[in-house]
Amino acid sequence: MHALPKVQEFMDTKVPTLSPSMPVLDAIDFLLKNHVTGAPVVGDDGALLGILTEKDCLQLVVRSPEPESVSDLVSDLMTTELVTIPPTMDIYYAAGLFLKKSFRRIPVVEEGRVVGAITRFDILRAIRHPTVRDRWRRSGG
Repeated sequence: MHALPKVQEFMDTKVPTLSPSMPVLDAIDFLLKNHVTGAPVVGDDGALLGILTEKDCLQLVVRSPEPESVSDLVSDLMTTELVTIPPTMDIYYAAGLFLKKSFRRIPVVEEGRVVGAITRFDILRAIRHPTVRDRWRRSGG
């Protein structure tokens, strides 16, 4: 039997991160500039504390008629109940997590530190990768 493809083969290793003390409006600018829908929030020691997503930021619109007047920090809006995965997880299990949850990205963590992120798009790329297709066909998928 062939080894299943791992998350580390398809994850993005250049993951932009945010600080919990960053003003949330600056964080929104950061997300827009980096063309991402969310980013991990890490402490000074590099430990993962949460994630700030576009959905989290929508709270500003709902709460205030003038979002520009808010003084929230990233730590005020970030999601702290996280699903993380190790880089050695197989992509089939990761795909199952995406089907169970409504998020777009999963932080990939090793020893408490963010080493990457995998998105639904990355899983699609994996499905079309020649070596994965070959393994899938051989397994009867």
